[in-house]
Amino acid sequence: MARRTSLREFQISVAERLRTAATRATLSSKLGFQVAGVNWFVALHQVSEVIPLPPFVPVPLTQPWFRGVANVRGNLYSIVDFSAFQGGDPTPGGTERRVILISDKLVGGAGLLVSRMLGLRNPEHFVAAELPKEAPPWLGAVVRDASGASWHELDLVRLAKERRFLEVGSH
Repeated sequence: MARRTSLREFQISVAERLRTAATRATLSSKLGFQVAGVNWFVALHQVSEVIPLPPFVPVPLTQPWFRGVANVRGNLYSIVDFSAFQGGDPTPGGTERRVILISDKLVGGAGLLVSRMLGLRNPEHFVAAELPKEAPPWLGAVVRDASGASWHELDLVRLAKERRFLEVGSH
């Protein structure tokens, strides 16, 4: 004979399963994106939102990778072209471009312009690869997926502390 469960026990059980699943998903979910043909991912909790490139105002006397300032729902965000910041070509125009707004817990009002979004990724399916010798401090890891494609982990905590990222004025 089946065991009877009270409504209260059932609710507690469901709440616990949801809490466990949400915690596991938060820890394992990474947001994938592409910059200049290179696959990247970032921890989902380090991102506040992903938006299409908004209209922005260029700021004179700044680094070439600093695209300008944009108004996002009444808040000003600095827009950094992540490809150009790394020394590559500026991100070309196109409808797939997106801005990853960095969590305000890390740095207030900053967004990274990327070529396109690649969706959520599960790092449990990645295999570690060797980190380049001249890797910047904000490159958390290099991994390979099941198909052998290389992915770079962006550590937004380290990037937000990077002096060059914070000082956008040209010298």
